[in-house]
Amino acid sequence: MLKVHHLNNSRSQRILWLMEELGLEYEIVRYQRDATTNLAPPELSAIHPLGKSPVFEDDEHKVAESGAIVEYVVDRYGGGRLQPDPKSPEHVAYMEWLHYAEGSAMLPLMLKFYVMRLGEAGAPLHPRIESEIANHLGYIAGALGERQYLMGDFTGADVQISFVVEVGRALGNLAAFPNLVAYVSRLHGRPAFQRSLEKGGAYNLT
Repeated sequence: MLKVHHLNNSRSQRILWLMEELGLEYEIVRYQRDATTNLAPPELSAIHPLGKSPVFEDDEHKVAESGAIVEYVVDRYGGGRLQPDPKSPEHVAYMEWLHYAEGSAMLPLMLKFYVMRLGEAGAPLHPRIESEIANHLGYIAGALGERQYLMGDFTGADVQISFVVEVGRALGNLAAFPNLVAYVSRLHGRPAFQRSLEKGGAYNLT
């Protein structure tokens, strides 16, 4: 049985969504953030040493990191769906999106989350962080253009990049990028995303 270790209000929501897009049968193991600290519970450390979610299990295989999970699931269970032909030039761009989301794009957004908690002490960092956020969101907006999805057709790249634009929206950074605002709404309107919310529970990044 495929298994997703799912933490509320986290990156693991997109793995539930991926499973729904592919119509796979899977088990959800639920974890709840601490109401005071908002941190993941210690039980997750028994699943993976980093104590973070998502973690995906497939018999003897245990995979952490969202990009690796999306790649693993689409390759093994997609049957050619949700990715370009592996021999095509488009597949190179697809792979880049999978790893760009967490490798580069999320860093300034997470920095903003943490620096906001410093109050005035964090003020000197704000201009640089905001500049980097605008740089990355501008890059995504430019690549998307007028298309419905990053690769034209919906792929795992959209699942992976979704968290970046969701956090950007939650932090108030999408106003300059109307195509990204529409993109988030489009992603959230997919029936598989709606099913993932029904199974995963409330999802609120604000």
